[in-house]
Amino acid sequence: MNLLAKLRIEPFMLGILASVAVGAVLPASGAAADVLNWATKIAIALLFLLYGARLQPQEALEGLRHWRLHTTVLAATYVLFPLIGLVLRILVPSILTDDLYTGVLYLCLLPSTVQSSIAFTSVARGNVAGAVVSASLSNLLGVFVTPLLVMLLMHTTGNVHVSGGQVLTIVVQLLLPFFVGQALRPWLGRLMRHKSVTKTVDRGSIYLVVYSAFSASMTEHIWHGLSVWRILAVAVVCAIMLAVVLGITTAAGRLLGFSWPDRIVITFCGSKKSLATGLPMATVLFAGHPVGLIVLPLMIFHQIQLLTCAWLAGRWGREAEAAGAATATAVTATAATAEAAPTTAPSA
Repeated sequence: MNLLAKLRIEPFMLGILASVAVGAVLPASGAAADVLNWATKIAIALLFLLYGARLQPQEALEGLRHWRLHTTVLAATYVLFPLIGLVLRILVPSILTDDLYTGVLYLCLLPSTVQSSIAFTSVARGNVAGAVVSASLSNLLGVFVTPLLVMLLMHTTGNVHVSGGQVLTIVVQLLLPFFVGQALRPWLGRLMRHKSVTKTVDRGSIYLVVYSAFSASMTEHIWHGLSVWRILAVAVVCAIMLAVVLGITTAAGRLLGFSWPDRIVITFCGSKKSLATGLPMATVLFAGHPVGLIVLPLMIFHQIQLLTCAWLAGRWGREAEAAGAATATAVTATAATAEAAPTTAPSA
């Protein structure tokens, strides 16, 4: 650990990179992939149950009422990103092929991630209640908004059908465990005092998501059939796009007067795109098209956003811990000084 500190390497970041490496070398397939899928769902459900148990009901209610925060996140997700995607049309055909550009624009129309956005917010000591509402609201709206934006901004063949199954998945896998956790708060209160529990579940769920995503990309062979320079070009475009959005959301949170915990929510929820929603929706929206190529930018962007946000979350979380320790030390020193001060007034 001392060596990692000297090299300024986050153990959390090493865990992310290890998950990517294991997914590339030992991708899950067949029955193992099914087990991994269920393990990831269970870990995410447990994560939200603990979030519900940890949050005071008043905090959760305030998260629902924080409309300025949620509006800002939705504006980044469904206004800023699509505008950037439309501008990137200038890269065709010199840098991006038509199919790759379709994929870039498509990822710009997707909702934010849920589990990783909230987990990163928790690791960075941000407003978890606000992140739960913002990310969940983004996904619920995305079931309807994303197909609408695809129809308005893209040319797709066939009819676009979006079932209510995605809404049900969000409710069952995310919101239901959260409310169960709220109901179990009186019995789980003692467990919530151990920060190592939520920290382990936070980071463990992210490791599972990263491994699962990269494993799927290897088993689906989406890296084949493209020249190396095309893949690198997509990666560079995705990295620049993420950097631009991170810069704008960070600046917007500061200029709009949000608190630091809320600015963390805007940064993480407003800059990320959902692979879990994007992949199944693409198979419906782009039936008859080269879906593998279209989702390639999403897969690359997903890896970049996880690595970048993991680094940011680890850095901000470490700074928050250091600030908390410094505050506790200052309070202790002040109390000790007060105790040492004379209690009788000097004689005249």
